[in-house]
Amino acid sequence: MTNPLFLRLRSRRALALSATALAAATALLGFQAPPTQAGAPVRVPVQLLALNDLHGNLEPVDGAAGRITHRGTPVQAGGLAQMATLMDEARAGRTNSLTVAAGDMIGGSPLLSAIFHDEPTVAALDELGLAASSVGNHEFDEGPRELRRVIDGGCHPVDGCAPDAPYAGAGFTYLGGNVTERGATTPLFRPYTVETLPTGQKIGFIGVVTKNAPSVINASMIRDLEFHDELPVIEKYSKELTKQGVRAQVLLIHEGETVNGVAGGKCDEGGPAARLEGRIKEIAQQAPSAVDLVISGHSHDSYECAVLDPAKKRRVVTQADSFGRSFTDLRFDLNGQGDVVRGTVTAEHRPVPVTTARQPAMTKLIDTWRGRSEEQANRVVGHIAGDLPGRGSTDPETPLGSLITDAQAAAGRGYGADFALTNPGSMRADLIFHDGGEVTYADAYRVQPFANALWVLPITGEQVVRALQQQLGGGNEVKTVFLQLSKELSYSVDMSKSGADRVLVDTIRLNGRPLDPAATYKVVVNDFLANGGNNFGVFAEIADREGGDITDLDALVTYLTDTTSAEHPAPVPAPGRITFVTP
Repeated sequence: MTNPLFLRLRSRRALALSATALAAATALLGFQAPPTQAGAPVRVPVQLLALNDLHGNLEPVDGAAGRITHRGTPVQAGGLAQMATLMDEARAGRTNSLTVAAGDMIGGSPLLSAIFHDEPTVAALDELGLAASSVGNHEFDEGPRELRRVIDGGCHPVDGCAPDAPYAGAGFTYLGGNVTERGATTPLFRPYTVETLPTGQKIGFIGVVTKNAPSVINASMIRDLEFHDELPVIEKYSKELTKQGVRAQVLLIHEGETVNGVAGGKCDEGGPAARLEGRIKEIAQQAPSAVDLVISGHSHDSYECAVLDPAKKRRVVTQADSFGRSFTDLRFDLNGQGDVVRGTVTAEHRPVPVTTARQPAMTKLIDTWRGRSEEQANRVVGHIAGDLPGRGSTDPETPLGSLITDAQAAAGRGYGADFALTNPGSMRADLIFHDGGEVTYADAYRVQPFANALWVLPITGEQVVRALQQQLGGGNEVKTVFLQLSKELSYSVDMSKSGADRVLVDTIRLNGRPLDPAATYKVVVNDFLANGGNNFGVFAEIADREGGDITDLDALVTYLTDTTSAEHPAPVPAPGRITFVTP
């Protein structure tokens, strides 16, 4: 039986060949497209549809984590079947339309995709018509070898092939020009790709991931890799494209703004990209002028901005919302030389309301994969008394984070654990009250998809202080990372101070008693934190560790199963583990 993915790839190649043949026949017969006006160069309209940070969310995310605000109105958004419908509408009547992405398309995914190692998401992206994507940090969640399998195809080395679904690999191109093996100079993945439009013009796409990716990837997965400074790599491959005569160039980069939600729809208020903050702004301003557009990701919220490049020319930089909640519709003209006419570039933020009609082909694909995991996904593992916001919460201390760390502390009791800490990025969604408070295995998996091993570390009181200070100082000073903490631990913060001084050391309590800097305690952390992730180097200093025989997901499922029932659901944890004081 012919593989459907092969048919899609073959039809894509056939389309490109047909376009080439058409262009050749047109030239042979002496036909020319009419100029826009007498003596003026021909203008060719182009559309790019861009998305980022899908994280395998084929279906809408429940609760606040699935909500965006569009033109002042909250919109529950998401779903690739809904997105496919809106993209079909956006492409209608447009000859030259390409779909591209800026990384984290897989990794941190819900059960529907993750149980099959994100093969369902790759199939859905092929169905969506994706041409190219940069790698993101989460593409490395299972290491570079697994990412290579995702790209090239083949059965998973441990779990084998999905039922009735031999895996042929990705029909789109993954780009990662600044990722190499340690000590090497050749990129581990293709640095760029050139797409030929049906009308014959070429567009080059350069792909890179943030050089800071190691701080948000489990160190055990990337010990043999290096992530290089983005700008020299962009310049190198931009020059290569220029030498090949590719004048239209687009950067796909997995790097976003520092302060979420600042740019929004008023990004250029006060000047070009005046409200955009962070490294993406610097990169967009400093990248070679041959790069015409910058499509970014990583920080999960949307913006459409215009910076000035080194030649003081306007250059648009964009990002869509994460989890498939929106995409960006970019439109521009190419001139007779094949270059982007910068003055014609427009970028429109396109939300994906969950109420949008579902495209039949994408719906069928997703339903097929759902059927393969349904029995495991629908297993009830516990009960909750109300919504437990996690990913969708704007508070440093979240109800879901409190439940998760309480579960992890309980899991570590056999090793004498005193308390637990977890990083907020380990929570990928919210636990939403539905069906009388039932929590299914799929619900639990959605909020804890990484299956990170839990470790019990001996930690001194002084190291606990430094861990809390590292939330707000050092590498986390610009964008704070508040650890979620189990009920045994509490402390206060004064945000009027700066950096690590914001943590009021004399307020730290463990089981209601002041922390003893000289005493040794035992803390439960996941593998990511134990290896120093999110700039928490204090945990990486601790060589001794116990456990590793249970994952964060297992801990949550076991805790819910053992401590809750329909009659006695888990209550919504009261706030107060972290308190904020004002002078």
